[in-house]
Amino acid sequence: MSDDVAALPLQFTDAAAKKVKSLIADEDNPNLKLRVYITGGGCSGFQYGFTFDDQINEGDMTIEKQGVGLVVDPMSLQYLVGGSVDYTEGLEGSRFIVSNPNATSTCGCGSSFSI
Repeated sequence: MSDDVAALPLQFTDAAAKKVKSLIADEDNPNLKLRVYITGGGCSGFQYGFTFDDQINEGDMTIEKQGVGLVVDPMSLQYLVGGSVDYTEGLEGSRFIVSNPNATSTCGCGSSFSI
């Protein structure tokens, strides 16, 4: 792992980047980026959200990998530092997964957490 990758506050895995690239190609808008964000709610207090966005706001952090971008707003980033965004396919279906070392507990589905 290079020093540049290790220094990023949030990791964006190859599997996630590959899936995002495929989804963006389906949308036919090369300006889209995957935005990951935190909102209040869910069974554990906070929940992860994902959306495609072609806007980068002031203060947003962008991580580029395999020609695609992951965007995080500053408020969400403070809860995600040290984590990673991954993509998995399995018996439970396919989904983006956030591994978050700041979460003290998570719900069974993995989309909600508490700090």
